[in-house]
Amino acid sequence: MTVLVYERIYVAVDGSKEAEFAFEKAVGIAKRNVGSTLHLVHIIDRRSTVMMDYYDSATIEQAKDYAEQLLASYVERAAAVGVEGVEVIIEEGAPKQALIKKFTPLTESDLVICGATGLNRVERFLIGSVSDNIVRSAGCDVLVVRTPERYLEE
Repeated sequence: MTVLVYERIYVAVDGSKEAEFAFEKAVGIAKRNVGSTLHLVHIIDRRSTVMMDYYDSATIEQAKDYAEQLLASYVERAAAVGVEGVEVIIEEGAPKQALIKKFTPLTESDLVICGATGLNRVERFLIGSVSDNIVRSAGCDVLVVRTPERYLEE
């Protein structure tokens, strides 16, 4: 019997409740897979700047600051429970395309973890979800984490 060990675990985080649950699952998996590296991936959504007549560098800088603070808090939380191998990745772009672009060529990755989206049936039909695209595109195992409904109501 072959034992599957995840050594390189990627988790998409954006500060949402869904991403929070994905992060918690990722930390648990990293703890069980001693010596693994947990890669925290955050995409700064540049779609909002497309609507502007000018490039608002202050807005982008605020988004970068938020991303750095968010990921630093996740690194601290992971370290507090014994997960030391944590790397952060911050990129810019439309999250769906940027994550797929990031995860598809990750032949060295073992597992990608993301939160399930809250899209309704019409939205999913028209634009699809980020998690759907990751599942179809990633070259490794993918775990889509569902947020319990009781937490979505808060």
